[in-house]
Amino acid sequence: MPHRVAVVGGGPAGLMAAEVLAQAGVEVTVYDAMTTVGRKILLAGKGGLNLTHAENTEAFLDRYGARRPDLEPMLAAFGAQELRQWARGLGVETFVGSSGRVFPVGMKAAPLLRAWLRRLRGSGVEFRTRHRWMGWDANGALMFSTPQGEVTIQADATVLALGGGSWAKLGSDGAWVGLLQRHGITVAPLQPANCGFDADWSEHFRQRYAGQPVKPVALTHTDAAGAEQRRLGEFVITGNGVEGSLIYAVSASLRDTLASRGEAVIHLDLAPDRTPERILADLSKPRGGRSLSSQLRRLGIDGVKAGLLREILPTATMADPAGLAAAIKSLPLRLTAPRPLDEAISSAGGVTFAALDAHLMLRALPGVFCAGEMLDWEAPTGGYLLTACLSSGRAAGMGVLDWLSKNIG
Repeated sequence: MPHRVAVVGGGPAGLMAAEVLAQAGVEVTVYDAMTTVGRKILLAGKGGLNLTHAENTEAFLDRYGARRPDLEPMLAAFGAQELRQWARGLGVETFVGSSGRVFPVGMKAAPLLRAWLRRLRGSGVEFRTRHRWMGWDANGALMFSTPQGEVTIQADATVLALGGGSWAKLGSDGAWVGLLQRHGITVAPLQPANCGFDADWSEHFRQRYAGQPVKPVALTHTDAAGAEQRRLGEFVITGNGVEGSLIYAVSASLRDTLASRGEAVIHLDLAPDRTPERILADLSKPRGGRSLSSQLRRLGIDGVKAGLLREILPTATMADPAGLAAAIKSLPLRLTAPRPLDEAISSAGGVTFAALDAHLMLRALPGVFCAGEMLDWEAPTGGYLLTACLSSGRAAGMGVLDWLSKNIG
């Protein structure tokens, strides 16, 4: 009689664990609180599904920061190249964009998800939606809340792939944290990652510029450890502050700096293609009948960039060529708080790796494995999140197979 495994969570990590198990002949049922599975994959693919990244292995692994040692064995077994081959096996070809990001040909998430679910069902995987996990009963059975009432499920092993704490409306609400902590599982607090930040805009600036992109711009930030980061890209002004790819790239550092210091300051180079000397020389020229706005426009500083200068700088600095030139190359912007967790693209924190063995099994709960974003790691956008979710899901599935072979007849 085949082993029975419950996979709780129908995101990328859970689906990958289910695939590994089903291909090995295990009887697998995927349980999800939502009406359909894979909803976050579809959301991530709205602007083009970024599957992974084509940069060299060392740079790729470094994106996971302090959690690189924990994730590296999984990524070595299923990394960027293996992910692309896996997608090809689903009939989805991929390409490398100009930024190094890898996308499906056609860019869309839906064809890949449909092909994947079709293959999973063909392998015998069953799906039970609208099943919200509520923990375990006194006999160790999984408890689920359903529209028909509470049900209990006995399984030989369980994979928990419940997501982090961002985008609660898609099912990742972090409600599992307390359920695990009751069993002595160490869970690092969930925090926003790849998130926006608040800034104290004036009402005039907010109404005029909210929604506008700032580009091109270079951002410099000195983290809590004193290390300086400088990145070129773009971000967006919001009604509350700032968000976008350039902000997300340093969001972990900004969040940690805010936690330790109470504030974080980024410096913006609004004219990254011009030297400070050139800017000062241009600003020092007599304007004649031209306005300051016209002079700034000749430097590529207009619209929202000019608005940022006027929002942040005192009038005296705006009138001083040396002070204005310095500010154009290094405009300080004070950020006051990260945006709420539910608005973040992803979350940091989760089940600590110390609570898990090398196969992602909870040390305190034999036969229960964890995968995906509910683990204590984070990464920037760019395909790193999805790659690690799929990789950890595969690792958990392989761990279950190893455990079953040794512990269940």
